[in-house]
Amino acid sequence: MGHSNMNFAALVASRICHDLISPVGAISNGLELMSLTGDTGMGPELDLINDSVGNANARIRFFRIAFGHATPEQPVGRGQITSILQDIARASRITYDWMPQSDLPRDEVRMAFLALLCMENALPYGGHVEVDHGPMGWRVVGENDRINIEGSLWNGLCHPTQATPPTAAQVQFALLPMVAEDQDKKLCVHMSDTKIEIALQQK
Repeated sequence: MGHSNMNFAALVASRICHDLISPVGAISNGLELMSLTGDTGMGPELDLINDSVGNANARIRFFRIAFGHATPEQPVGRGQITSILQDIARASRITYDWMPQSDLPRDEVRMAFLALLCMENALPYGGHVEVDHGPMGWRVVGENDRINIEGSLWNGLCHPTQATPPTAAQVQFALLPMVAEDQDKKLCVHMSDTKIEIALQQK
């Protein structure tokens, strides 16, 4: 995918997320009002719907950053990032520790979020992911006693020309190397039986 095509796809993703976030938010507000006024006889059923809507809202906000259009002058607040990750963790077996203390440019956060999506693929049984950012770039580390590694996907991160075409659920593995190259970052992956590290360092 060329640079212009990648930007076009990002604009499409931004449009989809933008149009979905409002109605999903409205459903969430409606459910909250129902619970406050007692206009429904549902108990656990309402909780299940509310949890599902909350997860959908979090995923849309996450995807908006990971796949949407990003420019260096767009900052993303630390509070916004940690809120998204906390909401996603509620419906996941993965916990997240976001180490950067300051707001960061949206194009930088986009790389980290794509790396987090790659980590999700390797941690189907859950685990813990730590994200740190320093002068040289990003360090994303996922840990669990059980890690699922699809070699062709992870090899493709470091060697995009050797990558096999991803499925829709694996598109982050194709997109992350392109975004890293666009940001002049060197992408490295280190693995052990219980840990995976993705480093995105300045060339």
